[in-house]
Amino acid sequence: MLERLLWKRLALELGLFCLPALILGLLFGYLPWLLLVSLLAALGWNFYNQLKLSHWLWLDRSMTPPAGRWSWEPLFYGLYQMQLRNRRRRRELALLIKRFRSGAESLPDAVVMTTEEGNIFWCNGLAQQLLGFRWPEDNGQNILNLLRYPEFTRYLQGQDFGRPLTLVLNNGRHVEFRVMPYSEGQLLMVARDVTQMRQLEGARRTFFANVSHELRTPLTVLQGYLEMMNDQELKEPLRGKALDTMQEQTRRMDGLVKQLLTLSKIEAAPNLDMQERVDIPMMLRVLQREVQTLSNGNHDVIFRVNDELKVFGNEDQLRSAVSNLVYNAVNHTPAGTRIEVCWQKTAQGAQFQVSDNGPGIAPEHLPRLTERFYRVDKARSRQTGGSGLGLAIAKHALNHHEAQLEVISELGSGTRFVFTLPNRLIVSDTSTKNVTHS
Repeated sequence: MLERLLWKRLALELGLFCLPALILGLLFGYLPWLLLVSLLAALGWNFYNQLKLSHWLWLDRSMTPPAGRWSWEPLFYGLYQMQLRNRRRRRELALLIKRFRSGAESLPDAVVMTTEEGNIFWCNGLAQQLLGFRWPEDNGQNILNLLRYPEFTRYLQGQDFGRPLTLVLNNGRHVEFRVMPYSEGQLLMVARDVTQMRQLEGARRTFFANVSHELRTPLTVLQGYLEMMNDQELKEPLRGKALDTMQEQTRRMDGLVKQLLTLSKIEAAPNLDMQERVDIPMMLRVLQREVQTLSNGNHDVIFRVNDELKVFGNEDQLRSAVSNLVYNAVNHTPAGTRIEVCWQKTAQGAQFQVSDNGPGIAPEHLPRLTERFYRVDKARSRQTGGSGLGLAIAKHALNHHEAQLEVISELGSGTRFVFTLPNRLIVSDTSTKNVTHS
């Protein structure tokens, strides 16, 4: 195995060049001239190897250095080993960069790498989608030319990166920016889409505001009558009216709390066991008697039910969805309206439909009907005791059963609420026979 070059090896090589001159000088004389020739030969040998090395470094494209002799052999071999180490390090560095970029591409955030001046030299795919960058066209572009927002410019130029910056982009999305020094002269920027988080915060604030508003009205009524009773003794018929009103408002608060608990229970429900058999026809027969009592003959209610059509699912949630849709039709359509409830099998699955020939719903209300506390006619909803939670309960219950609530309505042409449970949730005749035999 070759070792590094030592001065002893150089001295031995020089001695080998001079040894013939010494022998010939001792035999024939002219020793100084012969030593001079030997030294010139040694110098020529070194010049020749230097030229070989220069040719390989600058002109030869082969990866293997030329073969050397004597003292040049460890030098050429050392260069070859150094080249192998550098190639191995480049491969490791390329693999590390590849892993970094692969990891950055897998992040749920946009990642942008810039110089301290803001010139972009790399970004991941999400940065292109979220921030509108184009790669590699934007390579070398200053990020301030691409994100033209005064707040972002002040944030980047201020160099105060201890806190994040949240902006509303031109596409309407809320984006949180975090910038941190990455290495000397470089910055790493992470941008996260927080639109959904902001929407959830807004929904939470709206939810609490709506709950407070819904509870404030009955509580104000109760407080007013209680103060009247405290200040003076109420006599009939005022006393009876006060008690009836307080009982009505108490029932309203009780119904609101129950619906809130039902909605919370449905939303927080874990994965449901879809092996439970639900007898929807029997459920609708019970519901038909309740609806007749609720309508008190003011509506023409027709039930068209396939008595053999049963499904797998969660009985409580399906009952909540079905009953809220039917009660919604009875409570929010004027007297004389024809209401039709259908439970039939279609090519898509088990379809439930509630339709009426009432006044219909304006198009601007349709996308928001299933929002909590959203009501088309707030005055009528308060008169009928509606809380605006029924359709939200139905929507979330149906989502657990892989079904979507569709609302089809036109002003003056009535309204139709439809959902379809997939075919795989329908109880087949084979399943029914197996249950009977067991």
